[in-house]
Formats: sequence, C-alpha cells, structure tokens
Amino acid sequence: MGDAKEEEEWPRCVGCGRRVKTLYVQYSPGNIRLMKCDTCKAVADPYIECEFMIILIDLILHKTRAYRHLLFNKLRIYSSLDKGVLVLSILMHIVLDAFRISFSRGNKADGDSSISTFSAILKCGKVLSDALLGNIVFMTMLLLEVQFILKLSFDIRRCREVLLAVIISSYFKLFLIAMMVWEFPSFVIFFVEISVLSSNTVALRVVTEFSKVHCFGVCFGAHAARYLTERWLLGAP
Repeated sequence: MGDAKEEEEWPRCVGCGRRVKTLYVQYSPGNIRLMKCDTCKAVADPYIECEFMIILIDLILHKTRAYRHLLFNKLRIYSSLDKGVLVLSILMHIVLDAFRISFSRGNKADGDSSISTFSAILKCGKVLSDALLGNIVFMTMLLLEVQFILKLSFDIRRCREVLLAVIISSYFKLFLIAMMVWEFPSFVIFFVEISVLSSNTVALRVVTEFSKVHCFGVCFGAHAARYLTERWLLGAP
C-alpha cells in the first residue's frame, strides 16, 4: 500500500507519460546524467537541462512534453502539494479575471480625478465580486464535467490536480496586466481567451490522459458557463 502510494508521486517521462523512479543522477554539483524511461527508452525529461525561455516557448506552442515537465516534474501536482500553492494560484486567477472584466467594461485607469475614492473602491469591489462569482461557476462546472463526462473519480486529490493544472495553464492571462497600462485593441481579449482555452485543453489532457476532443468539450463548457454568468447574470459586456 505504501509502495503504491509512493510510486504515484514519482515524476513522469515527458515523452510517453509513464512514471519513472528518478529523472537524473547527480555525481557532483553541476554534473548530472539524465535517466532514460524504461518504457519508451528515451531520455525521461530533457527539459531539465533547458533554459526557461525554451520551456516557455514550447508551452506557448502547446507541446505536450513541455506540459508534462511543468505539471508532473516541476510542480509535482501528484505529490503531497502544499495547499497554499493552489490557494495562491486561484487568487491570482481571480485577480487576472478582474483585470479582464475591468478592461472589457472600459474601466481602465486614466487618472480621472473627478472619481471619488469611495466610488473607485465600490467599482473595484464590484469587479472583484463579479470575477469571484465567474470563477466559482467556472471551477464548479469544470469539476462536474470531469466527473460526469470523463467519468473520473471525484475526490479531493483529483479535484486539486485538475484545478491546479487548469489554473496554471491559464498563464496567457498574464498578458492582461499589460492591458491595464497600454492601449490594446479589444479583440486582444478574445485572443487571450482562445489561447487560455486551448492551453487548458492540453493541460487537462495531460492530467487525465483522455482524448483532445473530450478535454476540449470539458474546458469549453466551463468557459461558456463562466461567460454566460458574466454576460447575463452579472450584466458584463
């Protein structure tokens, strides 16, 4: 029982996705040898020796190998993960969504001194509450679809893995911060949302090992539910 649980926390081969006991052997500081996967016979994780920019480019290109490296071998989402990482990721996700909603409504800061501090606080509170409700709907719909469409076991560990994978793969939303400072066409928001949807699909596929079509359907349903919540229930444009 203990050995099986320990094996579940092993890193993964980025090529075939199978578990490997170790990714490398270190002989001395700066001197390591990458280990090969027993299943596919290839180097288990060549990204260990790659620069961050190379990994980031492969993530943007939606390469499954890069997502396996990030989720399984870097963040270790299958290990006994500190719950604080998930909480911080969710909070960041909500704040970035608040930026998106604010930009969509034309609330970009322009230095207008006629707006009182109290009004500004109320406006920020409204945007944050809208983003919070939208994320609650998004995450609830995502987990329900994972259970009923993908037929996966519904437990705390599985929920944490799926949520963290989807939230981490929403890194395209970081571009929304720049939109609060510089002028961008409104269609950029649409481009960011499409990029997030496609990235979420790859991450969910890596974690669940289901087909791309099924994972796209799950992610699309969750994003659609959040959009409808913001559009109709909250009156967001």
